[in-house]
Amino acid sequence: MPRVWSGAAVLVVVLALCLVLPQLYANQFLFFDLMVYLALAQGVNILYGFTGYLPFGYVGFFGTGAYGMSLAVLKLHLPPVPAVLAGGVAAVVLGLVLAPLLRLSGAYFAIASLAASQAVYYVVANPSLTGVTRGPYGISLARVYHPSQSYLVMVGVLGLTLAAVLYLRRSRRGMVLQAIRDDPQSAAMAGVNVVRERVLAWLASALIAGLVGGVFAWQISVFYPATVFDLSTSIMAIVFTLFGGTGTLLGPVLGVTVLFGLYNVIGVSEPQYFQLIYGALIVLLVLFLPGGAASLLKRRGIDVL
Repeated sequence: MPRVWSGAAVLVVVLALCLVLPQLYANQFLFFDLMVYLALAQGVNILYGFTGYLPFGYVGFFGTGAYGMSLAVLKLHLPPVPAVLAGGVAAVVLGLVLAPLLRLSGAYFAIASLAASQAVYYVVANPSLTGVTRGPYGISLARVYHPSQSYLVMVGVLGLTLAAVLYLRRSRRGMVLQAIRDDPQSAAMAGVNVVRERVLAWLASALIAGLVGGVFAWQISVFYPATVFDLSTSIMAIVFTLFGGTGTLLGPVLGVTVLFGLYNVIGVSEPQYFQLIYGALIVLLVLFLPGGAASLLKRRGIDVL
């Protein structure tokens, strides 16, 4: 089967399962959270898997999207779907403001992105901005609360995210980004605009997180700054991505499915055992499968897209 069709098949299967599973197992919030991490993991994948930048502060875009969407509803009186798009735009604007961070690399970039996300959090939670962001007192979107509609919109956002990663896997731009990741100097000598390509990947990743954050705010309807700027959101998205394998479509999907599933099977009822198993899996992965779980499929000659 040609790669384009196999990739499209994976995309269709994932989205179909997201639509069907809530009908078989009545826990829509569980599957919504699953989609949130599927999309965020792919957002991290675009930035780290294709350009080599590890965004510890990725949650900053997620939280900005949540507040951008909320303020669009409360202040501009936009309907929820256009407000979600406004949340994505807000995250892109933040990405443009923080684009100079791309001059850094490695641990310096990771730490700087983390510091930037915390700075955004403290601005949003500042009591002096109560009239705008509600400060530490949280936001209520009860008047537009509609879990079924927000769930369907999340399916759409996930579909667009998976399609974007599939495009990067097959397109010249994706190859260019990976060339920049491996050797930016050689890529620049070959005529690649390294700065532009990195910024575009950065903004695409920010847009995904912003859209997801906007839909998340709509889904839960009541939240506080600490809810949408929780650093564990970044850490989990990164771990899921690294566990599954970066630079592929299937890798983050595998990572989220296995680890998120494990958490909901064991972590909720037996958190002490979950931490032990979770830690052991990560150690084993780093030692024996540095390419992620998807590398097992590669060894068997299976295209991981």
